[in-house]
Amino acid sequence: MTIDDHKSHLVSLGKFLNQFQVVESIKDESLPSNDSFFNQMEEKIDNAVHYNGWFNRENVIFSLQQWSKALTEQNLKLWLADYDLSRSGGKTVGIVMAGNIPMVGFHDFISVLVSGHKVLVKQSSNDQQLLPVIASYLMQLDSRYEERIKFTKEKLEDFDAIIATGSNNTARYFEYYFKDKPSIIRKNRNSVAVLTGNETKEELSKLGEDIFRYYGLGCRNVSKLYVPENYDFDMFFKAIYDWNPIIHRDKYANNYDYNKAVYLMSEFKLLENGFLILKEDKSFGSPIATLFYETYKNEDQLNRALQKNKDRIQCIVKNEPENSEVRFGHTQKPQLWDYADNIDTIEFLLNL
Repeated sequence: MTIDDHKSHLVSLGKFLNQFQVVESIKDESLPSNDSFFNQMEEKIDNAVHYNGWFNRENVIFSLQQWSKALTEQNLKLWLADYDLSRSGGKTVGIVMAGNIPMVGFHDFISVLVSGHKVLVKQSSNDQQLLPVIASYLMQLDSRYEERIKFTKEKLEDFDAIIATGSNNTARYFEYYFKDKPSIIRKNRNSVAVLTGNETKEELSKLGEDIFRYYGLGCRNVSKLYVPENYDFDMFFKAIYDWNPIIHRDKYANNYDYNKAVYLMSEFKLLENGFLILKEDKSFGSPIATLFYETYKNEDQLNRALQKNKDRIQCIVKNEPENSEVRFGHTQKPQLWDYADNIDTIEFLLNL
C-alpha cells in the first residue's frame, strides 16, 4: 500500500466523520461504503455516551469533527512531506490507548498505518466504541487493512515496538514491562495559559474552550493560569460565564461540590463563580472544576518557571503565541504535526 493510498483513504475517512453532528447528522450519499457504516457509527456514538459518563454527545461530535477537519488532502500532504516513508514498514506496533477523552489515541493509530507498519491496539475500557467502526470503515475502503489492523483485550504479545499512554503510575509499569522494546511512553502532562492583564473580554472568552472542553480531562486542557501579581480576575470570570451550563452536568457538579467543600474545610483561599474554583497553587494537575493559578513578577521569572517545568507541560497557551505555543481556544484543535510531548511519532516509527 503506497502513501498515496493511505492519504486517499484518510481523506475519505475525514469526509465520513464530517457527517456526524450534535443535533442531526446528515448522511452523504456520495461517500463510498456509507450505507451500513453511517448507522453503525451513530449507534456507537450513542454507546460511547452511555458507557462513559464523561462522554456527552457534544464532546464526542467535537472530537469527530476535529478529526474530519484534520484529515484533508492538504493537511496530510503538509504533515508527511518531510518524511521518507519508503524506508519504513513491516513491523507490528502495539498501542496502549488512554480513555480520558474521545478518540485520544487516534493520532498514534494513523501514524502507525501511514508509516507502513501493522497496528495492534489495546483500548481503554472508557473509550472502546468508536475506533473499531473507523477501522472497519478503512477495511471496507481497502481490504489490505484487514492484515494491518488488530484489536485485543488481552495482554499485548508479538509486537516489535510500543506506544503507551497513561498516568505517571502506569508509566512506571509500562517502562518496566516494555523495557526490551523500542517505545514511546507518555506520562501525565497538563497545559497552562499565560495572561498579561491586557487581554480583552472577547479574547479571554476563547480561553474558556481550552479550560472546559471535555470537562478539562485532556492533557491539552488548560489546568493552570500564570497571571501577573495583583491580577484582577473579574474580567476573566465574566469572559467565561457562557460556560456556566456545565454545572448542570451531574459528574462535573459532584466534583465541583466535593472540591469546594474540601478546600473550604482546609481553609484555603478561593475564588469561585458557581461553576469554577480558582485556587493559588504551584501544582499543575488541578482537579475537575478547579483551575490553579500562580503569579509572576516579570517575564524573566515567568520564562524560568516555564522552562523548569517543561517536561510537565503539554501546551503553553497565550493570546499572542510564539513558536510552538498555542493561541486561545485552540488547544483541542491540534494539527496532525502537533505531536504529544513534542515527540515526533512518525520519526520514531521510521527508525524501527
